[in-house]
Amino acid sequence: MFTMKRSVLLFVAVLLTAGLVSGRAQAADAPVLERIVQSGELRVGLSGDQPPYNATDRDGHLIGLEVDLANLLAGALRVEAKFVTRPFPRLLDALEAGEVDIVMSGMAITAPRSLKATFAGPYMLSGKSILTTSKTLAAVRSAGEINRANLKLAALGNSTSEEFIKKVLPEATLVAVDNYTTAVNKVLADEVDAMVADMPICVITAMRHPGKGLATLAEPLTIEPVGIAVPASDPQLQNLIDNYVDAFEATGVLDGVRAKWLEDDAWLAALP
Repeated sequence: MFTMKRSVLLFVAVLLTAGLVSGRAQAADAPVLERIVQSGELRVGLSGDQPPYNATDRDGHLIGLEVDLANLLAGALRVEAKFVTRPFPRLLDALEAGEVDIVMSGMAITAPRSLKATFAGPYMLSGKSILTTSKTLAAVRSAGEINRANLKLAALGNSTSEEFIKKVLPEATLVAVDNYTTAVNKVLADEVDAMVADMPICVITAMRHPGKGLATLAEPLTIEPVGIAVPASDPQLQNLIDNYVDAFEATGVLDGVRAKWLEDDAWLAALP
C-alpha cells in the first residue's frame, strides 16, 4: 500500500501535469486526445495473455502490471480505461487503424516500431531470455551458445523475440506463434527446444507450471526498454503520457506497481 506522503506527492504531480490538458486541444493538433476527452474513455490495446504484463484471470477479467498502469493513466486523464484485446502481432495495426488509442503489451521500443508509432515511457526495462525444459539450454550465458541448426525456437509473431531469433540466432529454426500459451505447450510437448520471450514472462511462466521442469536463464541476453505505443499523429498525447509516467516514477507509484506484479507471486492463483 502506498504511503500518505506518496499519495500526496502523486496528487501534486497530477495537478502539475493536468495543466497540459486544462484546455481543449485543437482536433487538428491532437485528434486522439480530443477523442479521448470527448468520449470519456481511453482505449488500451493489449494481448491479454502476457503475464505479468497483462493476463486474463479465471473470471475473464484482465489483470497485470499494464492493466494497473492503464487505469492510473485513465484516472489522471479523468476518463475510464477500456481494454481492447488483439493478438500481439496485430496490436500496432489496430493502433494505426484507430481501433485503440494506445498499446501497452510488453512492447519493447525499437526503431522499426517507431516508424509506425511514437512511444511514451519506458515504464520498465526487460531483456530476452528463453524458457526450456533443457538444463543445458537454461545454463547458457550468451546467445552464441543457442545459435545452432539443431534447435527449434518459438516466439511471438511480429515481436522483438522473433526479430532476435532472425538476426542473432539465424542458425536456429524459428517457429512463430500467435500467443504464449501455444509456445509454452510446444515447449512442454518437446515440439520446440525453447521459447524466446522477455525475462519476466519466462520467470512467471516457469512459476505457473511447477513440476513441469521449466527453467529460464539466470541473466537476460539483452536489455530492452518497454513503452506505450501512441499514434504518431498525436504528439500532444505522447507528451502528456510521458509526463504522467514520469510523475508516477518520481512519486514511487510505479515502483509499487512493479513490485506487485514482478516480486509478489500471490496473483498467480487467479490465473486459469
